[in-house]
Amino acid sequence: MEPAMMGLLVALMVFTLLAVGVPVAFTLAITAVTFLVADRGMLSISSLAENFYGGLAEFTLLSIPMFIVMGAAVAATPAGKDLYEALDRWLNRVPGGLIISNIGACSIFAALSGSSPATCAAIGKMGIPEMRERGYPDGLATGAIAAGGTLGILIPPSITMIVYGIATETSIGRLFIAGLMPGLMLTGLFMAWSLYTAHRSGYDFAQRRDVTWGQRFSILPRVLPFMMIIAGVLYVLYGGVATPSEAAGVGAAFCILLAIIIYRMWNPKALWTILSTSMRESVMILMIIACAALFSQMLSSFSITQSAAEAIAGAGLNKWVLMISINIFLLIAGFFLPPVAVILMTAPILLPIVLAAGFDPYWFAVVFTINMEIGLITPPVGLNLYVINGIVPDVPLTTVLKGAFPFMLCMVVAIILLCMFPGIATWLPNAIMGPAI
Repeated sequence: MEPAMMGLLVALMVFTLLAVGVPVAFTLAITAVTFLVADRGMLSISSLAENFYGGLAEFTLLSIPMFIVMGAAVAATPAGKDLYEALDRWLNRVPGGLIISNIGACSIFAALSGSSPATCAAIGKMGIPEMRERGYPDGLATGAIAAGGTLGILIPPSITMIVYGIATETSIGRLFIAGLMPGLMLTGLFMAWSLYTAHRSGYDFAQRRDVTWGQRFSILPRVLPFMMIIAGVLYVLYGGVATPSEAAGVGAAFCILLAIIIYRMWNPKALWTILSTSMRESVMILMIIACAALFSQMLSSFSITQSAAEAIAGAGLNKWVLMISINIFLLIAGFFLPPVAVILMTAPILLPIVLAAGFDPYWFAVVFTINMEIGLITPPVGLNLYVINGIVPDVPLTTVLKGAFPFMLCMVVAIILLCMFPGIATWLPNAIMGPAI
């Protein structure tokens, strides 16, 4: 059978299984096994266990559960509340300081926890009621938190970037650096839009609470240690001092230690909650990775991946028409699938096409990730929307969606800016690590 026809059958089976509610990992495994057995008989099963294990036999994968433990330790403490309170106290004299505090807290907490829903829950429980109480529109208050929570998959350290690096065999350290400036740019766009919307809605930025310098400094000891962990992890990665797995392991250990010291989490049940939560999430991600290895082997064995790349390269499309088509495809995929699944299923196929068109692989990783961010606040899957709706059930989901929509446009603007000025993503990694080979 021709690779193109085989590819259509594979896609049809994947979409069918996903549509009926089969988990992503099992969808990939069932599809791979079905087509391999149908083509090569039962003897092909003998190699499945080896390939499944091979998908996990990567030392860098150790960084995923360690970063998840690091995030779970932070999410299990009042660190989000303290971070929000610290920013609010220090920015209380700045016009619109409250909305800036919320988005800033989301960006920092998202980088600490690596979990978009956890960020929305931790910051939203304090920030949304406070913003509504001070007169911010419901749509802006909820949309800002929903969008701010997505920043964690772009601002390093990012589990999504780790998965992308493993799937495409690119440098995780360089991916982290490439995401830093675009992440800060996107945070700035979110803040700018929020301030403009609040001002347009007639909000009086003069509403401020009195905060003494003593109150500002008193909260820093509970916040700065976690900030130093982020800085330390990034330093050892960027400086080549440690591998991602080693940096993640040390970061996880320090986060647990700080949770015990600062927040008195001596109760073994609290520590078990951190470890059990981390274990469930780690197993989910690693299961998808292992099953994606089977799926990739099946695609390669039928030359589906190679044929798709050759067909697109031979079509003679303008490189920017090609990139627009890829972005539209990623947007649609992100509407229905979580970022990790989209990366493992599509990145190995898309990267050769992108490279053939002359695009930088690390720049493309950033564009890819921003598309995944849009999916997190877009129905029908849009998990952040439902988390926010659960925090403030009196605010209709349509209001949350309308409030988040302008932030989706901010992400589109960020992609356009990256296309116009790719150095936003490539300059810093090239300056620190030298040009990519």
